Amino acid sequence: MSVKDLDRLRKDISSGSFAPVYLFTGDNIYLKQEYIAKIKEVLKPDDFNFVKEEASSCDTSSLISLANTAPVFNPTRLIILNNADKFKKNSNALKALCAYLENPCLTTCFIVLHNDSKKSKKDKLLENSLSDLGVHIDFTDLKGLALNSWINEKAKNAGLAFEEEALFTLVDLTGGNMQAINTELEKLFLYKQTAANKKITQEEVLKSIGFNKEENPYALSNAIMDGNKTLALKAVDNMLKEGQTPVSLLSQISICTIKMLRIKHLSNAGLSTGEIIDYAGLFPWESRLVAKAGSMPSEQSLIRTLDRIIEADMGFKSSSLNEPSIVLKGILLSLFSR
Repeated sequence: MSVKDLDRLRKDISSGSFAPVYLFTGDNIYLKQEYIAKIKEVLKPDDFNFVKEEASSCDTSSLISLANTAPVFNPTRLIILNNADKFKKNSNALKALCAYLENPCLTTCFIVLHNDSKKSKKDKLLENSLSDLGVHIDFTDLKGLALNSWINEKAKNAGLAFEEEALFTLVDLTGGNMQAINTELEKLFLYKQTAANKKITQEEVLKSIGFNKEENPYALSNAIMDGNKTLALKAVDNMLKEGQTPVSLLSQISICTIKMLRIKHLSNAGLSTGEIIDYAGLFPWESRLVAKAGSMPSEQSLIRTLDRIIEADMGFKSSSLNEPSIVLKGILLSLFSR
């Protein structure tokens, strides 16, 4: 996440002492709203001291006049101006806002949201207008370790924790969308509220999102990596019936085959478990797969399987192959035959 002064914002929320102006830029609207909610929770403004306006429809002169007015029976007035990116360039409204940012009222907490990252990177007028009293924060989408940390922090605050595989599954199935993740977290936290076990499992994540055991989107991958031919063949039929495309199932088989090939090759080269996990790009919970290297197909067999996968992929995409179930099962049988 690209951030400027986010630590400062956290400290402000913790101390209850806020800057007179915050400029929130970036595309992560969800995270902006989350921090606004935290600010509002601390300030607790009543109806006389809270205003939220849209830049495209508000009377900017009146809003700024209000911002310069002392709060009523409250130490701080909170004003939120959303979608400042909608202001027309060189408009009087934009000029008035910039003038206020240069000289803000100390008894007002004025939050300006600019939600077009491309525009804000080209035009830094609002950013450059901020006085030394102002704070600028750029909210971009959380990914990788930053997103995992955000999820784990929420779980910790709820008195819970994620199993690593469960965390990966949540991010994978939601596409990393923070709004979708938060929705699932609320369901999971409610479900686990009275549970004795405070660890959130992959099965619980799948259940929360709406998958049952038969519909498990990882059923095929898990069966292949566990060397379970019967379950793998059954998974192909079930997942095709559920509407998954032959190409998507072929992709799962391909990922598993490549993963096994890496494990097999590195194991044959005499590398340690830790080195194999690192070089093969495995997740920590996949360390169990390294112990199965000896029972995995040979490198030559895995390479032949990849050749068949490439042929099938071309056939599926050109619609020249009939009976995708037969093709996919044929590849699996070839893989399991060693």
